Amino acid sequence: MPSESPKVRGKDARVLFERHAEMCKVFSNPIRLMILNVLREDEMSVAALADELGEAMGTVSAHLLMMKRQRVLASRKQGNQVFYSLANPKLLHAFDLIREILREQMRREGRLAEGMTPAKPVRKRGG
Repeated sequence: MPSESPKVRGKDARVLFERHAEMCKVFSNPIRLMILNVLREDEMSVAALADELGEAMGTVSAHLLMMKRQRVLASRKQGNQVFYSLANPKLLHAFDLIREILREQMRREGRLAEGMTPAKPVRKRGG
């Protein structure tokens, strides 16, 4: 199925793909993926995010900072709290598409696994 987007060419292609690769690093960590999922509906403070994810505030803060540097998240300060939100909700389209692909793969693998016979136990030598 061909893509609706035209093939990228020219001198700007390299810069675009470098930025694309940098942004994709956001998707390379499960905590960052969980942050995206939680922030899909509304902004949250660092403390609320840490509580929701069951992670230490320091861990969450480090991920939020990385995501803000990649321009994936926006932040605003209110008193002594920092609130984070998605900088561009279009990012969720990529997030959801990847998750949909993974679910399809998992369903296929599950069906394949159901049809397989269990492996025979391996006997240890000399035991």
